[in-house]
Amino acid sequence: MTNQNIKNTIRWGIIIASLTIVSLILWNTYQFFQRFKEEERIKMEILASAYKSINSDLNAKVSALELQIIESNNSIPMIVTDEQGVITSNVNLDENKKARNKNYLQEQLTIMKAQNKPLLVQTVLPNAVRKDYIYYKDSKILTNLKYYPLALLFILFLFSIIIFLFTKTNKIAAQNQLWTGMAKETAHQIGTPLTSLLGWIAILREDKGKSLIADEIEKDVERLEIIANRFSKIGSETPLVTQNIVSITKKSIAYLKSRSSQQIQYTFQSSSDEIKVQTNPELFGWVIENLVKNALDATQGKGKIDIDIRQSGSSIVLKITDSGKGIPNKLFKRIFEPGYTTKKRGWGIGLSLSKRIIEKFHGGKIYVLESELGKGTTFCIKLPIA
Repeated sequence: MTNQNIKNTIRWGIIIASLTIVSLILWNTYQFFQRFKEEERIKMEILASAYKSINSDLNAKVSALELQIIESNNSIPMIVTDEQGVITSNVNLDENKKARNKNYLQEQLTIMKAQNKPLLVQTVLPNAVRKDYIYYKDSKILTNLKYYPLALLFILFLFSIIIFLFTKTNKIAAQNQLWTGMAKETAHQIGTPLTSLLGWIAILREDKGKSLIADEIEKDVERLEIIANRFSKIGSETPLVTQNIVSITKKSIAYLKSRSSQQIQYTFQSSSDEIKVQTNPELFGWVIENLVKNALDATQGKGKIDIDIRQSGSSIVLKITDSGKGIPNKLFKRIFEPGYTTKKRGWGIGLSLSKRIIEKFHGGKIYVLESELGKGTTFCIKLPIA
């Protein structure tokens, strides 16, 4: 078993043990609540017996035991009524509220009737049988205890969310680590054939008739070097330098333009020949290429791609518009998620990488500005001016 598997086993063991402990606490709290409630009921029954022995008259002389039983109730709110429902006495209710609100006792009586069954006290008198009813509600301790399981459930809910977020974060971190390792390994693997290709280009140049071929191959080799360099930067600190974003964008588009369909019409507009931003030219060029490639896929090799760069306040706004099939509104954000793609052959990482490069490395924004099905899409990039 690997160290990572051992760590995962320990982590899940701790999570399961924690959930088990919280569940046991909830169960024991519920059981304790039920026992406590039953004890209060028994206490009230004993108290009712004491009242019965003194003919339900709180002002009568009582024995020491009966007095002790009656006075022991200093926590359970209680109201005594006669057979007609007239309140004859009350205990452990708020005196201030009784003084301020004339309906307070009736309101409390309604609450008590809803909470617990009344205790009947029947007293045999010389000429009749007197019936009194003792109503009571849960004590403050029992009331507070009733909400304790809810608090524990809330804690359990928060605990579950933390576990979910922790697991999700670990999964994302593992995926990022995997992609970073793959990217660096790709960059390393590309380096070997590039060195060989440079040697073959040198041999081709010796043959004057093949110098043009050598020039084109050299452009592709340079391109591969750029790609390898880009992949090597994934997961590493990326320094930003002041560069002209207009020239970087033109250069990126020029390479794709020479290798795309002649039925694609490119237009490029800029408010100035030089607009400087803090950027990493290789990574920013990668973003432009991803967006242009998406535009080429959307137009299916026939249509228009317009690039426009403008300065707006303290930012530059770069728009890439195509005349392709468009994107539904509900997918405007989802297309930037890792792994999401509408292509039959694709990894779904181009736009997610572009978003990360623009927002994390450059402190800018990238989003779908507008799109209409069957007419085209406009992607927008905003960057702070240097």
